[in-house]
Amino acid sequence: MKRRDTALLLSAVLALSLLGAASLAAEGEGPPLTGVPVQIGGAPEEDAAPSDLVLAAQTEGDASSEGEEEPSDVEEYIPDPVGTISFTNLERRLRENNYNLLALEETIASVEVIDYDKMTEDMRKQLNQIARAQWMMVEFGQGDSYAATALANSYSSLREVFDDLKDGVIQEDNAAIVRQLRNAQDQIVMAGESLYVAMVELELNDRGLDRSLDALDRTLQELELRYQLGHISSLTLQEAKGGRTALVSGKETLEMNLSNLKLQLELMIGAEQTGEIRLQSLPQVTAEQLAEMDLEEDLAAAKEASYELFAAKRTLEDAQEDFKDAGRDYSYNEKNFRYVAAQHAWQAAQHTYNAAVQNFENSFRTLYNQVKDYQQILSAAQTALAVEQSSYAAAQLKHEQGRLSQNGLLEAEDKVEEAREKVESAAIDLFSAYHNYRWAVDHGILN
Repeated sequence: MKRRDTALLLSAVLALSLLGAASLAAEGEGPPLTGVPVQIGGAPEEDAAPSDLVLAAQTEGDASSEGEEEPSDVEEYIPDPVGTISFTNLERRLRENNYNLLALEETIASVEVIDYDKMTEDMRKQLNQIARAQWMMVEFGQGDSYAATALANSYSSLREVFDDLKDGVIQEDNAAIVRQLRNAQDQIVMAGESLYVAMVELELNDRGLDRSLDALDRTLQELELRYQLGHISSLTLQEAKGGRTALVSGKETLEMNLSNLKLQLELMIGAEQTGEIRLQSLPQVTAEQLAEMDLEEDLAAAKEASYELFAAKRTLEDAQEDFKDAGRDYSYNEKNFRYVAAQHAWQAAQHTYNAAVQNFENSFRTLYNQVKDYQQILSAAQTALAVEQSSYAAAQLKHEQGRLSQNGLLEAEDKVEEAREKVESAAIDLFSAYHNYRWAVDHGILN
């Protein structure tokens, strides 16, 4: 029952802390898994191509081994240029500047600073003071007075807390509170990272609309000429122009939504709110990272890290205590309906816990399968891109030989760009799924 009271006291804190994340909507070139260049969204790097950065990251360990110093497991922090943000630095900037996260951190500190030895000693002194007061009242013949009864009640309540301190119950409950607050912090960070990925995908869609507009403008030029030659009607031309208007309108709406999301991200990281922050490229998911995925071992780690399952287990333990209390209160009498009802409540709690474990395991396995599926989708998209690149090379040759018009060459180029966008989109999906998978394994949070 005490754990339920603790959870109720924390609900207001958690609701306030997650308020900023609850409203959220839901990555430059580099070597992908099969070697076809792909840019996972974001703003282009100014000083180095993303492929150079990936290569540097992969060879850093080799370079450091040549020196005298031992390689460090801690990556060097490189601040983002002004007006930009990288996915790599996002979590750090959130934890350093987000007010909800900072408030939670102070709450955690207020719990962790408790000196339980001093608290136990102070409570022992209070109990002794109450005991001396009780003895004095008995000495003066006031043992049955209202004040004596109040002292006895105070002693009983304080003694219960004192015993809980000695038995480590309060320490265990406070450790659970800290775990709950840490989980709340992680939920905010994960929401910010999900927002970042969603914006990278929107930027990719925006670039796709630019390409579509360019292609439509070329088509409109042809239609204008055909109209002047009397080959098409005015209505056909106007319908095409109407399609362009709709496309421009959709692009403006997308860019407005993207600006609003950037404002939210700027707010979350404590940056100046302009709606124009530039997103850097998402990290690449490497073949090594995918090969290291182990379903059963990772599932066991995720279950151990999961606050959801931790809380469900504590709820089950509370239900077991309630059942034991009912057994003592009603002498384990199977004919007493209150005891029988408590027995059914305990059984229901066991089924509820088992269902929570099953749902968690099923969700984790689904996430594992999603990563593998996005891996093969990316591979297929890369193959399709290679085919379109070959077709474009053939179109270039035909154009040089005068057997293909300029518009025909541009159409072939559009097909290459469309295939490249599909590769980028598949790479974003793979990164998002793999990153969510790591959150599940490392923090026990399933998105």
